This record gives sequence, C-alpha cells and structure tokens, in this order.
Amino acid sequence: MTISTVRRLAVLSLLGLASGCALKGDVRKVELQVQALQADLAKSDAARAADHDTVVAAIKSLQQALDRQQAYLVQLRGDLRTELISVEQQLVSVQELTGQSQQRLSELRSRLDARSQQPDPNAAAGGPPVGPSGNPAGPGPDQMYDLSLQQYRRGSLSTARLGFREFLRVFPTHEHAPDALFYVGESFEQSAPDSAAAVYDQLVRTFPNSSRAPSALYKLGLLAEQRGDKSTARTFYNRVVAGYPRAPEADLARQNLQRLRP
Repeated sequence: MTISTVRRLAVLSLLGLASGCALKGDVRKVELQVQALQADLAKSDAARAADHDTVVAAIKSLQQALDRQQAYLVQLRGDLRTELISVEQQLVSVQELTGQSQQRLSELRSRLDARSQQPDPNAAAGGPPVGPSGNPAGPGPDQMYDLSLQQYRRGSLSTARLGFREFLRVFPTHEHAPDALFYVGESFEQSAPDSAAAVYDQLVRTFPNSSRAPSALYKLGLLAEQRGDKSTARTFYNRVVAGYPRAPEADLARQNLQRLRP
C-alpha cells in the first residue's frame, strides 16, 4: 500500500468520523428542541389549567353573589309584604277609630240635645229650671265638659278633642273654657306639636288671667326646647316668671332658665 493510498484512507476516515459527529450533533439539537417544546407545552397546559381554575372560581364566586342577592330580594319582598299588611291594618284601625270618634261625638250631641229638649216641670210654674240638687241647671255645658274629660282620661284623645272643641264652640266664655282649650293643646302634643303650640298660644291670648295661662306658657317653652330653639324657650320661661311669679310653673321655669343659661 502506498503512502498516497494511506492518506486517502485517513482522509475518508476523518470525513466519515466528521459526518457521524455532525449527525449526532443535529440529533442532539432536535432532542433539545423537542424537550423545550414539551416544556413549553407543559407550561401552556399548566397555564390553561390555572386559567381554568381561575375562571371556575370566578364563576363560583359570581354564583354565590347571585344566590345572596336572590335571597336578599326574597327577604325584601317578604319584609315589604309584611310592612304593607301592617300599614293596611293601621289604616283599618285608624278608620275604625275615626268612626268610633264620630259615633261618640254624635252620641254626645244626642245626649245634650235630648237633655235640652226634656220638659222642665218648674218652667211651667214660672220658676227657673233646676237640676236634681235643686240648684239652677244650665243647658248642659258641665255634662259636655265632663264627658269630654272622661274621654281624655281614657286615652281617646281624638274623641276628647272633638268634644272640647264643640264645648268651646257652644260655650266660649264658660269657666271651663280655658281648661278645655288646654286639654285640646295637650291632645296634640305627641302627634302634632306645632298644633299644640298654636292652641297654647291662643289660650294665653284669650285667657291671660286664667290658671291655665302659666301652664300654657311653660308648655310653649318646652315645645320650643324640643325644636332646639333655646332662645324662644328662654323667652317663654321668662314670661312665666315675670307674669305669674307665684304659679307652680314659675319655679320650673326658673330651673329651666338656669339650665339654659348661655
């Protein structure tokens, strides 16, 4: 074998070895790319799984919120239905009370009319009309006042108010007129304090010398305090002290003035 032949075999051997090395390197690159691709796919699957879990959790949370909202709406409907029933019952009660008040006032008027129409045996003899006690009997103001006062003490304020107002209409100058007007004011205190204040003011202006006048002024001060008007309250309390210094309400007014001192 010649030297040139050996050289050629060596070159071929080197080329073969180089070709084999190149092929193995390509295969290794492909394997690495496949592994990278598989890793990417695994990551994508994991990401999709995570996204899926997130979506499922969001849907579940949304469903729970919808369920809570539905439960709230059901409860709200029930509460509204209950309130509507309560309002209807209150309206029925008010209607019944109004009807009873009108009926009682009608009965009161009927009694007074019947009493005024009863024949008086003393009238025929030319003497003055007398009552069971033998004293001169009036046309019925005491009975009207007493019946109204009974309704007031029973707590039937609307009926009492109607009776007192009718009494004041028929007997505006009677000795019980200041008392009747005072009770009308008290019947308004809880439900309509502004109306109560107007009645008390009327009492003070109409009957300034009555024993009810200092009480009405004192009540006006209390109502002003309830409205948060301390200045007006002090004015009324000062009027009680100045105008009726010996009245029981004057001591109370002085105490309130001390409390409201600026």
